[in-house]
Amino acid sequence: MSNATISQSATTEAPFVPATKVGRITDFVDQRVGGSGILKEFGRKVFPDHWTFMFGEVALYSFIILLLSGTFLTFFFDPSMAETHYQGSYVPMKGLEMSVAYNSSLNISFDIRGGLFIRQVHHWAALLFVASVAVHMLRVFFTGAFRKPRELNWVVGGTLVILSMAAGFTGYSLPDDLLSGNGLRIIDGVIKSIPIVGSYISFFLFGGEFPGSAIIGRLYVLHILLIPAIILLMIVIHLFMVVVHKHTQYPGPGRSDNNVVGYPLGPVYAAKAGGFFFIVFGIIALMAAFFTINPIWNYGPYDPSPVSAGTQPDWYIGWVDGALRLMPGWLWDFPFEWNIPLPWGTNTLTLNVLLPALIPAGIVFTVLFTYPWIERWITKDDKEHHVLDRPRNAPTRTAIGMAGFTFYCVMWAAASSDLIATHFHVSLNDVTYWLRTLFFIGPIIAFQVTKRIALALQRKDREIVLHGRETGRIIRLPHGEYKEKHEQLDKYKMYRLVSFDSKRVLPGQPNEKGIVVRKEKRRAWLSRFFFEDRVAPPTPAEHRAALEHAAHEEHADHEALEGHGDKSLTH
Repeated sequence: MSNATISQSATTEAPFVPATKVGRITDFVDQRVGGSGILKEFGRKVFPDHWTFMFGEVALYSFIILLLSGTFLTFFFDPSMAETHYQGSYVPMKGLEMSVAYNSSLNISFDIRGGLFIRQVHHWAALLFVASVAVHMLRVFFTGAFRKPRELNWVVGGTLVILSMAAGFTGYSLPDDLLSGNGLRIIDGVIKSIPIVGSYISFFLFGGEFPGSAIIGRLYVLHILLIPAIILLMIVIHLFMVVVHKHTQYPGPGRSDNNVVGYPLGPVYAAKAGGFFFIVFGIIALMAAFFTINPIWNYGPYDPSPVSAGTQPDWYIGWVDGALRLMPGWLWDFPFEWNIPLPWGTNTLTLNVLLPALIPAGIVFTVLFTYPWIERWITKDDKEHHVLDRPRNAPTRTAIGMAGFTFYCVMWAAASSDLIATHFHVSLNDVTYWLRTLFFIGPIIAFQVTKRIALALQRKDREIVLHGRETGRIIRLPHGEYKEKHEQLDKYKMYRLVSFDSKRVLPGQPNEKGIVVRKEKRRAWLSRFFFEDRVAPPTPAEHRAALEHAAHEEHADHEALEGHGDKSLTH
């Protein structure tokens, strides 16, 4: 062997051999899939730390709990609408005729060990999932996190809102009890109100005349297969975009659109996230153990012949039911139900069902999906934004959000109009008329009040920056004047109050021919609507002048006290 060969072999490093069995298995997998590089890169991702960011985590964790509990329930639930007689351990229903789906739901509740607990875990987790997705979307809206480059991620979030409601409704309908049957009856009425094709769609969906013989099985497939798969896909896309775009952060010293201040994913954030998952799981388990939800044994099996009162769907679907209750059948002498003659017969156009079922939801989701582009068009702002807005610093956007929230709440309350009337001993007609009035003027009032509050908070921030915070210490000067001592803010708090982009009205811009076209005039009008009421943050010159004035007053007060002896009164 030559000296060169000996030298080369001596300098060649020995291959890495893990010392443990787990290490050897991990190394085997890593050499074939290259996972260490991905984990190393992902583990260095920095995430800011703020309590409002936890809403998205709650949504993710509750979805995982839904998958786990739903898998358990799948083993015992039979989604058949065939008729059977109950022979389980719940004595009040012994021998009662019911569907196989309702029978298996009762068996899960009373005869499967841990079945009722898992059912309630599943239902509470479903409510928490929809609520956390909705609150997460509200947080994103009010802080402006939907701006470039996150417009598509906002669309993904809006899709998740719709999918979460669809998953909740399909699961809520599966037990085939009286409450879920009433919800399906409402859906059947909405479908049949669709002109010409509505009755055909209803026959196809339900497998015949309502309630048919196929709807539970079809909802079951949607609930356990199609909708969860799409939700999982949307979550993966959402998290991928979060990693690609980096996480947003709240304003503060050292934070800009070019960095992220926080903790790396591994090991700090991963450990915190893991602990938070078990906290969420524990809270859901406690609610499932101590608080009954959806007691289907109290409702009985669904019977389409009687009409039930006092039934409300879950809160996330209730707003659609409320819109149906608010819609009048006649408006003065104008009917909302017409019989339209067609060549093959007469078709009934039921606008008093079709309009409230489609128009309010259509308005909400159309504005939701298009708002990032609407605001971008109004402001002509094409910059990337990674630092969030404080809601008060975007008063018109915040007011629009509260108007939409009020619009939803009025319809949600209308879904319980009969219970409001019976519990408070008032007329159902009066409740309906008041809610109809609030349906139109409630969002307007909410918009105006919210915008005034946001502008007032901006003025307060400006006053604090210029004159300092109130200390509560009152002094009396020798000539009898009472004054409150103010204390200047530290630089951290001051930066938080002044570091925001205060948008101005952008007038209509002429095109290359020097003409302001009609579309540009509409944009300029919306710009005035958004930004005409504006409270600008203090400029450095204003702040220096305020400090000089405060120092001058302090010196004058000190001289006055020195000249007449220290006779100040403090409280």
